[in-house]
Amino acid sequence: MELVAGCYEQVLFGFAVRPAESWTVAPDFTHHAHTASLSVVAVNNRYVVTGSKDETIQIYDMKKKVEHGALLQHNGTVTCLEFYGTAHLLSGAEDGAICIWNTKRWECLKSIKAHKGHVTSLSIHPSGKLCLSVGTDKTLRTWNLVEGRSAFIKNLKQNAHIIKWSPDGEKYVTVITNKVDIYKLDTASVTGTITTEKRISSLRFITDSILAIAGGDEIIRFYSCDSQKCLCEFKAHENRIKDIYSFEREGQHIIVTACSDGYIKMWNLDLNKIKDVPSLLCEVNTKARLTCLAVWLDPASELKENSDKVATLSQANEDGKSSIARKNEVCWTDKSGKTAKRKRKIAPEKQKLEAPLQKKKKKRNSSA
Repeated sequence: MELVAGCYEQVLFGFAVRPAESWTVAPDFTHHAHTASLSVVAVNNRYVVTGSKDETIQIYDMKKKVEHGALLQHNGTVTCLEFYGTAHLLSGAEDGAICIWNTKRWECLKSIKAHKGHVTSLSIHPSGKLCLSVGTDKTLRTWNLVEGRSAFIKNLKQNAHIIKWSPDGEKYVTVITNKVDIYKLDTASVTGTITTEKRISSLRFITDSILAIAGGDEIIRFYSCDSQKCLCEFKAHENRIKDIYSFEREGQHIIVTACSDGYIKMWNLDLNKIKDVPSLLCEVNTKARLTCLAVWLDPASELKENSDKVATLSQANEDGKSSIARKNEVCWTDKSGKTAKRKRKIAPEKQKLEAPLQKKKKKRNSSA
């Protein structure tokens, strides 16, 4: 797996993480990704994409470890990126637009003028048929991705800066400064509210009913969506936490945290002992002012680790993907079939991502 993080210094960091009894993390690459600070990073099974204040989206092919190109559709800071499966990417920016991209040919299928102000956050429903977005026009908007149109608009009292679906798609949350409102899908009404002392910088669903929240301090807090009570809190860093990422691996719930002082830490959360402090798996100091992070899981290496199950797993995955594709055919363009006018640009030369420690390793080997 690859830990990727962006920073104010315009650099994308890549760290190779090797899970074992003792987890290790080693520098893999650094890439001067943008001409301004990075604002967001997203991953799927092959690509890493980054958004920046330079108004571009940069694409990286993680299987080949090369820079794949740039997307130039937006006219403003790219604020949010989210993949849906292997075929689509949604992007939002300060120009108020949401763009739907095909990740096979990297063309813009549709550009929607979503908000009168900035798009601050978006989240795709697990079915791929709906998307929620919030912006600086004090609205929460629901998008029908099958027909490519607005389905519902809800006025908010203040501007929300985060929105997120739960993994089961039964609920969603909005974040306004230091307040988390929990909505139920079938009624679209608030079922509970979580309030923290400081502005919330990042939020993740660990399960359908447990939220991990980071505010303007060094504390990570886990809350129950049902009772809105704090289940556990612990000091993760020495300074402000900028972003949280989470994923499951072989039954383990892994939490990844990035701090403004440059440290990234990976934690193992035991849901059966949710009141206990998560155990630290590994940490790395990037010595940069971090802004965003994600974890790219290499499907090939995951299968290699389970070599005794490769044949059955790969066959099951292929069967599952084909059946899901047949059941949930979602059209991500408008009814007329027209696609948005593209200003996309794919870099003609594929530039390899730089390995910062290659030379040092060679010297050590020669001296040995």
